[in-house]
Amino acid sequence: MGLREDLERYREVGEQRRQDLAEFIQYGDLGESRADAVRIPIKIVDLPEFVYDRRDRGGVGQGQGEQPDVGDPVGQPEPGDGDEDGDPGEEGGEHDYYEMDPEEFAQELDEELGLDLEPKGKQVIEEVDGEFTDVARTGPSSTLDFETLFKRGITRKLAMDFDESYVREALKVEGWGPEDVFAWAREQGIPVSLGWVEGEDDDLPAGERTKWPSIEAMESSVERERAVDRLRREGIDDVPFRRQDERYRYPETIERTERNVVVVNIRDVSGSMRERKRELVERTFTPLDWYLQGKYDNAEFVYIAHDAEAWEVNRSEFFGIRSGGGTKISSAYERTREILDAEYPFSEWNRYVLAAGDSENSSNDTEDRVIPLMEEIDANRHAYVETQPGGEAINATHAEEVQRHFTANEDVAVAFVNEPGDVTDAIYEILSTEES
Repeated sequence: MGLREDLERYREVGEQRRQDLAEFIQYGDLGESRADAVRIPIKIVDLPEFVYDRRDRGGVGQGQGEQPDVGDPVGQPEPGDGDEDGDPGEEGGEHDYYEMDPEEFAQELDEELGLDLEPKGKQVIEEVDGEFTDVARTGPSSTLDFETLFKRGITRKLAMDFDESYVREALKVEGWGPEDVFAWAREQGIPVSLGWVEGEDDDLPAGERTKWPSIEAMESSVERERAVDRLRREGIDDVPFRRQDERYRYPETIERTERNVVVVNIRDVSGSMRERKRELVERTFTPLDWYLQGKYDNAEFVYIAHDAEAWEVNRSEFFGIRSGGGTKISSAYERTREILDAEYPFSEWNRYVLAAGDSENSSNDTEDRVIPLMEEIDANRHAYVETQPGGEAINATHAEEVQRHFTANEDVAVAFVNEPGDVTDAIYEILSTEES
């Protein structure tokens, strides 16, 4: 392998060493990406190259000036040559990114986690012509379905064809006439006409009319050849087409539906939601947003923050905001219901309601208000993500109560994220069990 092949191979390896998607979601810097462009770090492979010595030295066996005496130093070391006490470097390491849009990200995540979410269309926005798969009895000559016409002609040919020599042998039965042969042929399912039998009888030599003493003797001695075997051997000279065999292709009418989705992200911003918990929420919700945006034609996002009260915020505020108040999760679902009912009817929009927090909630709020509201709000998917990086708190029971109540409901998911390594499992839990 030459240098050129080596170089191409190194470049190929470098392109393939995009950071593993699951690793990026769990531990990568999500902040380098935008809503419409996901930037995945690429692990760079250094390309081999020649480096020339910068020192001005003579050729082999040649000195500079006078020949030095034994023991004299040959020369001063160049800066950086073996000097371990130099100043630390200020340049950063080489890096690059592979940029993908949300649609490609969704495809990659499907392969990475084994997902296969099929987006649902909500509204018929137009009817379009599909493939020419339907047929009709009339139509322009340019759409005549020759394959169907030929098949129908061949079927008729097989149905009309019969072994003529076999029927002629029946005319040689002693005492039989055309009417006897015609009746016998019909009993045998041979599609012969009386006129054809009479014509063959007229041409039959007199000496052959008593060849067989009975029809049974003829049948036991003469083998009847199938029409398909005879046609395969002799070929087909003509196909009996009929007007009623004609079929004309026309395009199937397809209703194109618009696949809209609204994703409601809910986050607890109370005093107990410290930085590590907020980071885990961001690391879980951000890939979910990218994924759903890539799956649907039109995606809109709503961000709701809550402590004891709930209010709508923008995305930049959603992951950073923190308050010192208490927690009442139902306030967020009440605000969600108001927004969805007013702007995103379920008949026109797919809905995902994704909530996250540390499972701490005010007394009886989960059972008395949150669960009834979740049952009331129609959605493709309700999900709650509990984040407890320091271990489970004694009064953090919201996730368990929701999970226990909706055990048999496949449209509700509960996931637990205690460290970055749990994120991809949580995403799979939220997306994998949704019915197609």
